[in-house]
Amino acid sequence: MKANRIKYNLIVVLLLCLTRTQAQQDPQYTQYMYNMSVLNPAYATDEADAINLGGLYRAQWVGAVGGPTTGTFFMHTPLKKRIEVGMSIVHDEIGDVVKESNVFADVAYVLPLGEKQKLSFGIKAGATFFSTNFNGFVFTDNLPDQAFANNLSRTYPNIGVGTFYFGEKYYVGLSAPNLIRTKHLETQDGLTRTGVEEIHYFLTGGYVFDLNDQFKFKPAFMTKAVSGSPVSLDVTANFLYNNMLEMGVGYRVGDAVSGLVNFRITQNLRIGYAYDYTLSNLSRFNSGSHEIMVLFNLSKSGKNSAGNGYDKSPRFF
Repeated sequence: MKANRIKYNLIVVLLLCLTRTQAQQDPQYTQYMYNMSVLNPAYATDEADAINLGGLYRAQWVGAVGGPTTGTFFMHTPLKKRIEVGMSIVHDEIGDVVKESNVFADVAYVLPLGEKQKLSFGIKAGATFFSTNFNGFVFTDNLPDQAFANNLSRTYPNIGVGTFYFGEKYYVGLSAPNLIRTKHLETQDGLTRTGVEEIHYFLTGGYVFDLNDQFKFKPAFMTKAVSGSPVSLDVTANFLYNNMLEMGVGYRVGDAVSGLVNFRITQNLRIGYAYDYTLSNLSRFNSGSHEIMVLFNLSKSGKNSAGNGYDKSPRFF
């Protein structure tokens, strides 16, 4: 019984952290530079023959009961000149208690600004499916929080916007993937707090430096801001060898340090892994976070995609 109480107390703490008003609720990513379609509907490659596919799975705070897990899938391709379309699916879970799925379709318009520079504007629209399961909770308080008294199952419409400026060796993007503030928990009898999903703003950027014929240096950053919470900043420094092997380190200010590696398995397939070591006081309760990603390119014409995708997309340079 004591073990169960500890388990559910930890989950309740996570729920309160993730659902209370003015908290950061969107999933965290370490390999954000390869998950750009999820963060920004204006993400564009401007490669007419390429269909970009990708997936990412993250297990956060491994060893902590109820540690969040996140899975994402995205697809992106040019539809016609200056128009690009895509879709993204994000599934987030906290233990076996909270589940949230976001399904979006994206449309971006790409505006040439010069010979190599382009600016795109994008919008995403879809729905969020949110559910909770508090069956079996064991509370230590005589009067437990009424917010956890009833299971929920709700669907919310949502939209997002973004802009993305890029060239052959750099990109910078600004986006808000979810513009509609949704309430997950309603006030009942003056006891239950309202859990509001606030609007999150993302500023991302990256550049590639050609050190020599074999090595490239690829710094990147992601800034996340939400009302009532400190700004989150990720900085990453990756080195790419011979367009095949990429390794690097990252730092999330005040939260974690990371190691990243990815391999180009074939012309069209790349896989990667990232590990986060927690620096905050949560480090006492977990052994870190793990993240796996898979990226795949398809050719609409069926021709070999050499020279496309991995070489020119802002995700790969």
